[in-house]
Amino acid sequence: MPLQNRVDPFGTIRADPARGLFTGNRGILHDPATKTLLSRRWTSKAWIVCACDYKGWRREPMGRNAPGGGAGWTELFFLDEVTALAAGHRPCFTCRRDAARRFAAAFAAGQGRARMSAPQIDAILHAERLASAPHAPRPPVPDPAALPDGTMLAEGSRAFAVRAGRLLPWSFAGYGLPLLPAAETGSARTILTPAATLGALTAGYAPVWHATADAVAGG
Repeated sequence: MPLQNRVDPFGTIRADPARGLFTGNRGILHDPATKTLLSRRWTSKAWIVCACDYKGWRREPMGRNAPGGGAGWTELFFLDEVTALAAGHRPCFTCRRDAARRFAAAFAAGQGRARMSAPQIDAILHAERLASAPHAPRPPVPDPAALPDGTMLAEGSRAFAVRAGRLLPWSFAGYGLPLLPAAETGSARTILTPAATLGALTAGYAPVWHATADAVAGG
């Protein structure tokens, strides 16, 4: 049975056998004795997205990874960085320092500021992401051509990623064939990606996509 440690674009943690490109965490969320989640879904405002391979470090997912034999942080997994950003995570300054610096610069630019610290970014994201702020306003979707690549949208329980003005259906296994732009379908959709992260994408931050996005979108 797969562990409950896969994150969807809504920020919900689910059990799914598909593998992802990135890991990350929100603090300690699991019981290492049973390898199951506790009731809480975060213990920190710092929700990060990390490289799966860093300096040869090895961890047992949802095991006892703290130096003293405690739980350690709970490893979460994402299809790609587009998914992680939509869920409200940001690049890690330890294992993805270059990406984190680029994201922080773009995030600050989107806020009209010269620079911002990680805690400042985390505070804004915590007030905007769906999983930690479910009642935050979710703007309706304009013409997808006006949205930056990597924006994630929701239609009911389904999620879609914007790429070159088209909508790629999301799943834990990858992206499906593109749909017509939302402006042509008349469907009611909302933006999942936190507003401040959307500002970072608009300012030029380019997230990492799963290979299936290249396959279905033609590069």
